[in-house]
Amino acid sequence: MTAPGTRDEDFGARLSFDRGVRGRRAVDVPAWSGDETPLPDSWLLRDSVRLPEMSQGELVRYYTALSARNYGIDSGTYPLGSCTMKFNPKVNDLIAFLPGFADAHPLAAEEGAQGTLRTLWELRAGLAEITGLPAVSLAPAAGAQGEFAGVLMIKAALEDRGELEQRRRILVPDSAHGTNPATAAMAGFAVTHIPTADDGSLDRGTIERELDETVAGVMVTVPNTLGLWERGIEEVADLIHEAGAYLYADGANLNAIMGRVRYGDLGFDVAHLNLHKSFSTPHGGGGPGAGPVCCNEELAPYLPKPILEENDDGVVRLAVPERSIGRLQQFHGNAGVLLRAYAYMRALGLDGLRAVSGQAVLNANYLRVLLDGHYDLPYDRPVLHEVVFSGSRQRRQHGVRTYDIAKRLIDHGFHPPTVYFPLIVDEALMMEPTETEPPEAIEALADALIAIAAEAERDPDALHEAPVAAPIGRLDETTAARRPFLRWQDPGAVKR
Repeated sequence: MTAPGTRDEDFGARLSFDRGVRGRRAVDVPAWSGDETPLPDSWLLRDSVRLPEMSQGELVRYYTALSARNYGIDSGTYPLGSCTMKFNPKVNDLIAFLPGFADAHPLAAEEGAQGTLRTLWELRAGLAEITGLPAVSLAPAAGAQGEFAGVLMIKAALEDRGELEQRRRILVPDSAHGTNPATAAMAGFAVTHIPTADDGSLDRGTIERELDETVAGVMVTVPNTLGLWERGIEEVADLIHEAGAYLYADGANLNAIMGRVRYGDLGFDVAHLNLHKSFSTPHGGGGPGAGPVCCNEELAPYLPKPILEENDDGVVRLAVPERSIGRLQQFHGNAGVLLRAYAYMRALGLDGLRAVSGQAVLNANYLRVLLDGHYDLPYDRPVLHEVVFSGSRQRRQHGVRTYDIAKRLIDHGFHPPTVYFPLIVDEALMMEPTETEPPEAIEALADALIAIAAEAERDPDALHEAPVAAPIGRLDETTAARRPFLRWQDPGAVKR
């Protein structure tokens, strides 16, 4: 190992705890000369607090070096399919950091919060226009929570119709995001899976057979998780409504159709949007996020509270829908994420949003063409925002799995794509280059994947060992799951 404190030292090899020197401090605190505050009861106190003891310079260098080991969208191409890891304008952060927004208290009186409320009201109006669904709640904290809200709204509407007891099923495609069946089950419904047809769209015959008086709704992602347009979705919507059920849109892939197609015009009754994917805020590691839920007039009374309304005198106020499913989280939603989305929308306008979706589709199809012939393409038709290849040929002929391919991509300087999803694609490689990547970046990614495919034929063992250039190689995932180390311990005290 290189000597501590030198430029080439591996800062990830030793944690801050291991670097501490007894008595060293980052800040000198003057002695307190005022009255002492009584401590809690002794049984509430720790005998000691084991914290790193480092100087301020050491601490700054340590965290700066660690940050350089992280791979993010600011580092390079991040082709994580289904998650839209795109570059997001930094100016949107500046907007959200403005003191009038950042320092606003969520319990402030409405007359003192008109700037924030007006901005969010305009965002609500924009989302309604983009989706073609006029009623909107900004309350959900993320896409999964917006999705849960939408299904609860369907449940409440059926209860008011007196049909909830008989309508206990929700139909979900087998290519759906995992949150779809989980949401339906959490809301108390039984899940019936709808298979994918040979062209990658919903199997129409199965839907027609399954639709009856026991179906509460159908959850569909448009475009779907294969990156494909759902052919005939308008006719499917008519069938669903004729059967007395509701049609739910998982709006996670809105960036492929934004400014061009509206869910309401396709026949959807309710949809959630992932603002942290389509409308600017970076995400990862569990947040931050925002998942507004949009619906038609029929389901509007059931929206989660609060919603925003404008009075005749132009004052924007918080309101509670007549038959609201209730509150989903504290206060009014993730305001910082919502403000970033507003800034993104206003900066681009309708023409700009339409250009976003067009460029996303162009980039995905460019990658599809570049990799054609090197990897199997289970659904060989033009895609929208993402493309799903299969590494089944490499596994079958050379014993190289998709997992190996993804790990080897790290050695080429790229973040791996989504692997093994959708589950219906064997050895799936799901890639979304997003609209913010230039052609050269897509070409470089394709070149790396083509080189890996050639290496799989020439030297498959090399892929089994990848990554070899990363600070950390392959982990023992089974042991890590069964016996994880969740906090630092003195190495001498760890029992193996």
